[in-house]
Amino acid sequence: MHQDLPPARKDYLVSWMMVLLALSPVIVITLLLTLRRTAADTAGLIGLGVTAAVAWLVFETSPVVILRAGLGGLVASLPISLVVATSILQVTLMLETGAIARLVTLIKTVAPADQVVQIMLINVGVGTVLTALGAVPVSILPPIMLALGYTSFAAIALPAIGYDALCTYALLGVPAVVFANLVGRPVEEVGIYFARYMPAVSTCIAMGMVWIVGRWKLVWRGLAPTLLAGLTAGFVAIGMNALGLVTVTGIAAGLAVVLVMLLYLRLTGRPLMDRAGLDESDLAAEHGLSLESAISPWVILTFFSLLVNAPFLPVMDLVFSRWALPLEIIPGAPERLRLFWQAYFWILISTALALPILRVSRVHLRTTVRKWWRRAPRPVISAAVFFAIAYIINHSGKTADWTLPDPQFNMVQVIAQAAATGLGRLYPAIAPFLGLLGGFISGSETSAIAMLTGLHLSTAEKIGAAGLLVAAASGIGGGLASVISPAKLQNAAAAIDRIGEESVVIRTTFVVSLAITAVVAVLTLAWAF
Repeated sequence: MHQDLPPARKDYLVSWMMVLLALSPVIVITLLLTLRRTAADTAGLIGLGVTAAVAWLVFETSPVVILRAGLGGLVASLPISLVVATSILQVTLMLETGAIARLVTLIKTVAPADQVVQIMLINVGVGTVLTALGAVPVSILPPIMLALGYTSFAAIALPAIGYDALCTYALLGVPAVVFANLVGRPVEEVGIYFARYMPAVSTCIAMGMVWIVGRWKLVWRGLAPTLLAGLTAGFVAIGMNALGLVTVTGIAAGLAVVLVMLLYLRLTGRPLMDRAGLDESDLAAEHGLSLESAISPWVILTFFSLLVNAPFLPVMDLVFSRWALPLEIIPGAPERLRLFWQAYFWILISTALALPILRVSRVHLRTTVRKWWRRAPRPVISAAVFFAIAYIINHSGKTADWTLPDPQFNMVQVIAQAAATGLGRLYPAIAPFLGLLGGFISGSETSAIAMLTGLHLSTAEKIGAAGLLVAAASGIGGGLASVISPAKLQNAAAAIDRIGEESVVIRTTFVVSLAITAVVAVLTLAWAF
């Protein structure tokens, strides 16, 4: 067809055709989710098939590599997919025993007349603390938001976007720790590259949440608490990095937001609590279970999360390093299971220990298991399948002996090289969007960091940019993908029995994520040289 074209023109067309093919899994998944409203797990499975086909037929990847990379992705997804499963189990049990109803009753009395403050308290404050501890806000908060009278759309979207506020510091800073390991620097040294973005990012996220609920009218009306919440979370992140306490940043930032919001209510003369809006069911929930009992699973989880992550105790070295339980599926890159360190293990332990405190009956257990079995499998599949896609893309172009004869036959290299060639010194501005893409594919900032950090460092060196900053910006883009992650949105939808609605939510949150990523891109371009 192009036989009369000059060789340079042919090479150009082939190059861009390879870029489009490398992007084809993402394009297919996006179209399925946004235009056809396909459920996230179904779209992911179709995307997995497209990825495997393109990797094999176009990028000449060995079928053995495709199979083992996919399996490696499934194993690597366990810290995320099993957290999804266990958090849904925990919140379902708390729903059945009246613990969530008791919490809703409390939340109804806090700032009932100020919707923006309520959104900041729940989704930025409490959501950030839960994320830092290893709990999953997209499992826990949707039932609470729905019970407070928010639409199912808002109940799915707000916890997902609130998850972004300090996503780098989720699971006691795991993404930042992984980044530090990849670049061979102490986490306290590289933490500032993430922290400096946080005031802008967390403020944009806070505004995005308010915009989703009430568009610009509510944004302008609630601008003061929105700015206070976002800037508080962001500057606490900078302060914690300066103190060398990166791994507990999320806990400190979330608690600070709660305190600042309560102080804002006090200074503006608004009541901190008002019981006038409570109905008979709320009063019954109060009498049925004490607040201490209702939050017992989270209190126990907090204790164990801090215990196994405190650097001054020997427990962390034991469960993280000595009991790493490596499993080698991909040669030379063993997946460290770290069973006794993972959040899902302690979510299960905290749930089990809370059973007598919650006064769980056999009826509660049977109902919980039945509902959990209906809600959990599809979000778990979503989390797992997107990791498998990411791993196949990452190892594409490799032969059966796991070597990469030609970097131009690796899907990640093709996309990034095209961006670097086409943009040159503007490359730092595209890095956050590549991170967003990586996070969308894998559903995890950590996976996006693992996938792209080395590539960003080498590309930044070629154009004379600050490599650590560019790579960190990409990581933040990966975190911003939480609000468009099919796995996370389906998790939120499953928590309120609305699977399928995530495909409607993503069309709005997609715009929000692009806007915030654009802010990160502008800052990266300004700081990179």
